[in-house]
Amino acid sequence: MATESSQIELRRVSTPEDRVEDCSPEESRHEFAQLPPVDGGKDAYFFLAACFMIEALVWGFPFAFGVFQNYYSTHEPFANSGNIAMIGTCSMGIMYIDTPLVMALLKRFPRQGRWSTIFGLLLMCISLAMSSFSTTVNHLIITQGILYAIGGSFAYSPCIVYLDEWFARRKGLAYGVMWSGTGLAGVVLPLLLEHLLSTYGFQTTLRIFACVLFAATAPLAYFIKPRLPTAQTSHTKPFSFSFLVSRPFMLYQLANAVEATGFFLPGIYLPSYAREALHATPVPSALTVLLVNVASVFGCVAMGSLIDRLHVTTCILVSTAGATLGTFLLWGFSSSLPVLYVFCVVYGLFAGSFTSAWPGIMREITRREGGRAGAGDEHGNSADPSMVFAFLALGRGVGNVASGPLSEVLVKGLPWQGEAFSGYGSGYGSLIAFTGATALFGGGSFLWRKLGWL
Repeated sequence: MATESSQIELRRVSTPEDRVEDCSPEESRHEFAQLPPVDGGKDAYFFLAACFMIEALVWGFPFAFGVFQNYYSTHEPFANSGNIAMIGTCSMGIMYIDTPLVMALLKRFPRQGRWSTIFGLLLMCISLAMSSFSTTVNHLIITQGILYAIGGSFAYSPCIVYLDEWFARRKGLAYGVMWSGTGLAGVVLPLLLEHLLSTYGFQTTLRIFACVLFAATAPLAYFIKPRLPTAQTSHTKPFSFSFLVSRPFMLYQLANAVEATGFFLPGIYLPSYAREALHATPVPSALTVLLVNVASVFGCVAMGSLIDRLHVTTCILVSTAGATLGTFLLWGFSSSLPVLYVFCVVYGLFAGSFTSAWPGIMREITRREGGRAGAGDEHGNSADPSMVFAFLALGRGVGNVASGPLSEVLVKGLPWQGEAFSGYGSGYGSLIAFTGATALFGGGSFLWRKLGWL
């Protein structure tokens, strides 16, 4: 007999899109009774563990690009070349921006979607192997940047599509656990890649990582699978994009995109700030980013647990308050490494957990659009939570891409240097202020809810 949570989930997902349509009612009930349980059991935990590792390796590599940027800038044949930063921008930004397209393909062709992860992993490994033969920065942009990002999207997107089937009441916690993988990889991969680059050079490093990536993740592809039976017919129930022009989604998306324009800046500039403003040596300077990533592991899991219990705007307020106060008061007034390290921990805990509130946004939008109740729009289409996620990722990708050129403008000429105190007078003052301001705007949804706009 199915558990109570399983029965609730089955009633929710028993739609033409999810079930085998040509079964009799008795066959359908029997088939659903054999499904693995929701929110628990070995199948759900194996799925979540596989998602954690896919998250860590797919996203961890572009998050560690700073190590490659430093190497490419100082070693032939790429030394003194322009557009090196574009490699990292493409590898991360495209994975965010192309998510709606990949998600739509997975939803449109659910039977083929089962192979998406292994296809994506193969494309990622091939792109890294090809990049090891690069002789110009443009070659690296195409291979390590664009092709890697496309492969990463296909490898990662099934995790989002299927997680909605495996977890219901504990969905927020599941997302938080999965997304904490990036923080953990942000600690391990930079150290590993730095060692490999200094010992073997970029060609061997990329080939080694391509092999490690495939060996570590290919076996996991078996566990990235749907919980519900795939429909025998190729015609799936269409989903609605009407939520894109709804006021609630546009307000959430605006805050999400603005927050993203500042979110990535500390990870890029903290080592330089520690070295130039506080005269730290290379190892203590690099420790700043490691602390942010370690703290974000705990922040993601904690926020994931909160989002299952509290309203999404309350959770976003918690993230916003910590990130904003930490940036303005701790980074802005940091005149020593210990204070800067405290900021790194606070920023990782709070700002690093912002995206773990997305399941709450997905829940709110699908509820408002009638997707959960099966109402749909005037054409019978319903809002799909995976597509809500996809467009939130698109908004974050836009913010990520915009943050690169914006940051260069903010630090050009070291504004406010010597004209203010502590961090604000270090030459990075405008960057600190911008990061704090975007973090503050990211919490606008709480105010908008109080005003009755949400």
